[in-house]
Amino acid sequence: MPKDGSELSLDGLGIPMWLTLEMTYRCPLHCPWCSNPLDFDKFKNELSTEEWKKVLREGRAMGALQLGFTGGEPMLRDDIEELVAYSTELGYYANLITSGIGLTPERLKTMKDGGLKQIQLSLQSSDRDITNKLVGADVYDQKIEIAYEIKRQGFPMVLNVPICKQNIRQTRDILKLAEELGVEYIEFANIQYYNWALLNRAEFLPTREEIEDAEAAVKETRERLGKKMEIYFVIPDYFDERPKACMNGWGAIHLTIGPDGAALPCQEARVIKGLEFPSVLDHSLDWIWNKSPVFNAYRGEDWMKEPCRSCDEKEKDHGGCRCQALLLTGDAANTDPVCSKSPFHHLIESSVAESINEHRVERPLVFRRKGAITTDFLETTE
Repeated sequence: MPKDGSELSLDGLGIPMWLTLEMTYRCPLHCPWCSNPLDFDKFKNELSTEEWKKVLREGRAMGALQLGFTGGEPMLRDDIEELVAYSTELGYYANLITSGIGLTPERLKTMKDGGLKQIQLSLQSSDRDITNKLVGADVYDQKIEIAYEIKRQGFPMVLNVPICKQNIRQTRDILKLAEELGVEYIEFANIQYYNWALLNRAEFLPTREEIEDAEAAVKETRERLGKKMEIYFVIPDYFDERPKACMNGWGAIHLTIGPDGAALPCQEARVIKGLEFPSVLDHSLDWIWNKSPVFNAYRGEDWMKEPCRSCDEKEKDHGGCRCQALLLTGDAANTDPVCSKSPFHHLIESSVAESINEHRVERPLVFRRKGAITTDFLETTE
C-alpha cells in the first residue's frame, strides 16, 4: 500500500528533541487499544511535582524542545497547571495529550495563561454510542463540549482518532465533525498493535478495502479544504510492505519518562523483557540518554541481524519497531515482521488472514481494566 504523505523523518542531531512525560497510568476510560502496560495498576508510585520539575530542567539543558504531557489521563494530576507554567519558563513548546475528561474551562484558562501551546484531544467516533462503547464509559458529550471550549479559548487543537474496524467506515463523518469543531489538525492513527491492542487485534484490524476507502475520503477532504485543516492518515503497518521508521530510530529523538520515573526510548518499550530501564530518580537524563545500556541497545547497526544488516533500506526504517519484533517473533533484534523481506513476514500475513476470515468467531473486546488480564497471562508474555 502506498504511503499517503503523512510520515515525518527528522534528524535529532544526537539530542532528545521530544520529551514525553507519562504523568500517570490512571485513566477514567477503558480503551481496549491502550498503550499503557498490561499490568498498569502496578505503577502506583508516581513522581512528585518537584521530581517532574527536575526532569524538565535536565531535558531542556540537553536541548529538548517539544514536550508532551500525557498518561493515562494527565488531567488526573492536580499539578498539571503548575508544570505547564514551569515548562513555559524553561522554554518548551508544551502539548497536552488528553481524553478531555477532567478538563474544565477554568483549568483550560489556567493552562493558557501558563503558556500551554497546543492540545491533542482523543475522539473515537462521530457517533455517540460507538464512542461510549469503545471507551467503556459515557463520555461522548463531555468530549464534544470540551472540544468546543478548547477552540473558544483559542488553542490550536489536534483531534486524534484511533482507527479500527469499528469506526473506519465513519471517516467522512468524522472529518465533517472536525470541520464543525474548527480543529486545525486531525490525525487518523490506525491502531498500532501493542499491549492492549495486540490482545484485540483480530477484532480491530480493518480490511485493505476499508483502509483504501478511508484514504479516499481523506484525499477528497484535503483537496476541498486545502490548508484550512491538516489531515494525517497513519497507515497500519500490517498493510504495508516496509515497516515504519519507529520513533525515527531507537533513542534517536524521543525520550519518554514513565509515571514511576523509568526512562524509555518509546512508550511501548516496557514490553521488551530483560532490558533494565534506568530511573530519573537514580541517574541524570544526560547519562540515561548518552550512556545507559538500554538507550544504546538498538542504536546504529551493530545489533542488526540479516536481512537488515545488508539491506540498502536500513537507514530509512532502522529495521522497524523493536517492540513489534519482540511481540511477534520473540526476539527484539529480529527484522520487524511487517517487512516483506523479513523471514517472519508470514506472521503478519496470517494475522491479516485471520481478521478477514468470514468463519472467524468474534470475541468480546478486552477492555483496559484492573484484573482484565490474569497473572498467568502476564507471565506467559514475559
